[in-house]
Amino acid sequence: MGKNIVLASASPRRYELLKQLKLDFEVIPSSFVEEFDENFTPSELAIEFAKNKALEVSNRLDKKNKIKDGIVIGADTVVVLDEEILGKPDNKKEAKQMLQNLNGNKHEVITGLSLVSVYNDEVITDYCETTVWFRDLTENEIERYLSREEWSDKAGAYGIQGFGALLVKKIHGCYFNVVGLPLSKLAKSLEHFDIKIKGFDFKVEI
Repeated sequence: MGKNIVLASASPRRYELLKQLKLDFEVIPSSFVEEFDENFTPSELAIEFAKNKALEVSNRLDKKNKIKDGIVIGADTVVVLDEEILGKPDNKKEAKQMLQNLNGNKHEVITGLSLVSVYNDEVITDYCETTVWFRDLTENEIERYLSREEWSDKAGAYGIQGFGALLVKKIHGCYFNVVGLPLSKLAKSLEHFDIKIKGFDFKVEI
């Protein structure tokens, strides 16, 4: 393949998704601190966070000369309900409020993607949006989900890949995007840097 790939995320979910593509990569979590800016739309904010995560890791690699031909992947996922961004809850009380707000409603899950070349600092960005509908949940169902502790460190206080799947009525769009890494969008972005998915010698059109 001739290039080194770095995932700038500590998310175990993104790690597992990237493994599905059978790529060789290493994980170097970004230390970029997210600060919400009302001047950005949700998709712009997700892209901006993803870009800054990737750039922060790329700059560290460049200074250490560890990966001269590397590509750094940054990603950030936001949950949007009625134009309001729901971040990661700080505690169980906040998580419960988020789930109550999502209850019986539809919301958008947006993941920003950014790939950065360590060699020449070239940056490309993209994003993916999926609409998710929650079931009409009882108070008991919400409490039982909260007791699973899945809400921790997840935007919108749920994870669709776990017991959170039981909260969801339907989705429209990419499932992997809701988990945290839209694989088809990522494959398309990797092609820009001449990185092909092994066994797939055709263009990914999305």
